[in-house]
Amino acid sequence: MYLALLRRGLLPGEGTLLDLGCGQGLLLSLLRAAKEQYAAGRWPRDWPAPPRHLALRGIDAHAGRVDIARQALGAGVEVEQRDLRGLELPRPCAVVTMIDVLLYLPESEPERLIRKAAEALHPGGVLLLREPDAGAGFAFRLTQFGSWFDALTRGRWRAPIHYRRAAHWSAVLASAGFSVEPQPMSRGTPFANILFVARKAAG
Repeated sequence: MYLALLRRGLLPGEGTLLDLGCGQGLLLSLLRAAKEQYAAGRWPRDWPAPPRHLALRGIDAHAGRVDIARQALGAGVEVEQRDLRGLELPRPCAVVTMIDVLLYLPESEPERLIRKAAEALHPGGVLLLREPDAGAGFAFRLTQFGSWFDALTRGRWRAPIHYRRAAHWSAVLASAGFSVEPQPMSRGTPFANILFVARKAAG
């Protein structure tokens, strides 16, 4: 998933990236390492250049994961511990990422957070959203089990998980003013994840 963002050139080269639900900072760490590898001349020739002037910022509600991210990333990347529910997003951003985040939020929160992301992005900015497709049959059932197991390992097995069909997310994103391009993101796996590349109008 994370490598696909780089391989497909989906991230802008400058501005601010805000990773909501950043966890232990995996995406942020990858982007910093990609910049270092590119500068050292160790980068796949058939890939576009990684973002080299993109400020990195992460937010997660879990104190333990935030501590790990801060230790791994050091002072050059800002990672905050904040609850995404009711959160006012900093602005302006060039890109907002939400990777496997919305399914863990209460039912009224995903649409609100998407609208807040639209407000935080500057014209032409991009929201990258990955969610399971509840309409994908057996592949979704496997994805559902994986999400449940992940919640179990995090001690959140009692927390409800809310799944939606891909068409639902496309409609919600469109209603927030985005142009939407759904991209399958399960190649080589039995799962049913979709990456929604949602772009805000340029002006």
